[in-house]
Amino acid sequence: MGMMEPIQNMMPARTGNRSSVADARATTGLTREYLTFRLGNEEYGIDILKVQEIRGYEEPTHIANAPAFIKGVVNLRGVIVPIVDLRMRFGCASADYTDFTVTIILNLKNRVVGAVVDAVSDVMELPVDSIKPAPEMSSVVDAKFITGLGQVGDRMLILLDIESLILSPSLGLAGTDLGN
Repeated sequence: MGMMEPIQNMMPARTGNRSSVADARATTGLTREYLTFRLGNEEYGIDILKVQEIRGYEEPTHIANAPAFIKGVVNLRGVIVPIVDLRMRFGCASADYTDFTVTIILNLKNRVVGAVVDAVSDVMELPVDSIKPAPEMSSVVDAKFITGLGQVGDRMLILLDIESLILSPSLGLAGTDLGN
């Protein structure tokens, strides 16, 4: 996908309302929908129900003494949103800001948080039986934040529990009132 416009058209701003068809699919347990994105050479997926919207990257206002992976905050229609650069958090070799760099706005336990990623790929519906448990091994992402590995053709998706990851004490956003 060469331009942001098709991605944003594919993923309209969400306010928490979903169609009854999507709700029915999400609750049947047969399939799950994931927003897929890239960090370096890896492709990740997060539960689509946690995604509020996708925005082009804009430079946030820096917060003094924040960890390097917390880029700062932005004002999103009157809500102050902390911005976490997942590339820096996961130790990617580079975190270049290009035309493809986007911020995924997440709604996590009534907190709004932005996550910067290299690019958004698409929304995928994965059958539950195509999701395999992640093997025990050391990686840049703590295994407790990986819900499984999804196989779609020749693509392997690392499925993240984005809520637990972003609100984990190691990020320092849990227990704060940022975004509210």
